[in-house]
Amino acid sequence: MQGVRGEAAFQMLGRANELERQGRSIVHLEIGEPDFDTPEPIIRSGMEWLQKGATHYSPVPGIWDLRVAIAQHLSSHHPQKVEPKNVIVTPGAKMMIFSILQSTLDPGDEVICPDPSYPAYEAAIRMAAAKPVPVKLEESKEFRFDLNELARQITPRTKMIVINSPQNPTGGVLTLDDLKKVADLARKHDLLILSDEIYSEIYYAERPASILDVPNILDRVCFVNGFSKIYAMTGWRLGYGVVPEDMFPTVDLFVNNSVSSTATFTQRAALQAFTPETEKATLQMVAEFRKRRDVFADGLNSIPGIHCLKPLGAFYLFPNISGVGLTSDEFANRLLSEAGVAALPGTAFGEYGEGYLRLSFANSLANIQSALDRIRKFVSTL
Repeated sequence: MQGVRGEAAFQMLGRANELERQGRSIVHLEIGEPDFDTPEPIIRSGMEWLQKGATHYSPVPGIWDLRVAIAQHLSSHHPQKVEPKNVIVTPGAKMMIFSILQSTLDPGDEVICPDPSYPAYEAAIRMAAAKPVPVKLEESKEFRFDLNELARQITPRTKMIVINSPQNPTGGVLTLDDLKKVADLARKHDLLILSDEIYSEIYYAERPASILDVPNILDRVCFVNGFSKIYAMTGWRLGYGVVPEDMFPTVDLFVNNSVSSTATFTQRAALQAFTPETEKATLQMVAEFRKRRDVFADGLNSIPGIHCLKPLGAFYLFPNISGVGLTSDEFANRLLSEAGVAALPGTAFGEYGEGYLRLSFANSLANIQSALDRIRKFVSTL
């Protein structure tokens, strides 16, 4: 645990909340959490299932009805047929990531990860006494891998490649060709792939390609998704994974010995996620995210010293702030203390995040406009 960092988002949130307690006005752009309520059909179902007594343990891998619904949902969107028997439900997608990595990695194994990336990957890898191997995401490639560099990082100790698309923190999206080349490398070197697709339903161009779109790859893919982001269910703690048949008993055993199972009423409520009524609510949410993305990115690009790509997915901006003369940490810390805007330094997501800032646009247009005004004023004083 000595080499493991906590998520900077929660640390920054704590600092921002303390300033608010002291009477400061703070615009919160640090947490990756939709500001929308969970869709009404899910809330209504959760309350009904509580009243029906769905308060007891569920089977370790999740209730069968939800595992079937997840498998059918994935199979309807991708050419690969997902079997319910390979689906595991966990309290949050992070727990699924942790369960997979703890169940597959040996001390000294190497895991190739994007950099910058979601900090939980590195933490879980280190907790397994394995070694994360960062591969830089290139702004010039819209924050996609240089696949030649990825290939050069593969050694005899490499066991897994982690991918995340759409990506946190950059909003970058891998193409189907990218995914096929990653799959080819995995086959050539006998590697596993962990594909985190928690933002797969939040996109602003064509539907993002998925590792499930690559033929004949399910035998080495650990797929992760969940209900937190697209269904605004962060507090419900509900994620899931699809793992190869030969790995399932091991991952199931880890879940058994760590969290036992996932809350029953949340799983029952999540069955409503796959209904037309809920889908309508999520489409409205994504349409609002698109408006916010455009206003925020255009506003940042009008500020001298800042350059911001418009992300193709997720709800984060990852502007390049190298032109303002401060490090990422200095910029984020001073932006909070002097301007009252809570954001994260790019280095919270890896060494290659230097020169960048992560801003969540899962906030109202009014707050985004206020943040832009404050950022513009702050930069003008530098």
